Amino acid sequence: MKSYIALAIAIITEVFATSMLKMSEAFTNLLPSIGVILGFGLSFYFVSLALKTIPLSIGYAIWSGVGTVLTALIGVLVWDEHFNVFIFGGIVTIIVGVVLVNSQGKSEVENQR
Repeated sequence: MKSYIALAIAIITEVFATSMLKMSEAFTNLLPSIGVILGFGLSFYFVSLALKTIPLSIGYAIWSGVGTVLTALIGVLVWDEHFNVFIFGGIVTIIVGVVLVNSQGKSEVENQR
């Protein structure tokens, strides 16, 4: 359970860092640039903690998939980025992929133990 909490923190800090990356305007704004460095640093630290017990294929799929979906939603809601049926389809595909990798990975890991 602690590993999934670490993974959730990794996702949140990665999404924060990515949002700060947009605000940093190519690292020309100091505070958002500091947010990028701290956010990605914390994200990698917490994902490394999570991967101590979560298999790489599962942990990375969740981390990158959920992070991508949340970042896309923030882009639409905060940055007023374009949203259409193709973007929606892509987000749904990512979610389905993460669910499939997660469900398959758990059964294989349980069989190995």
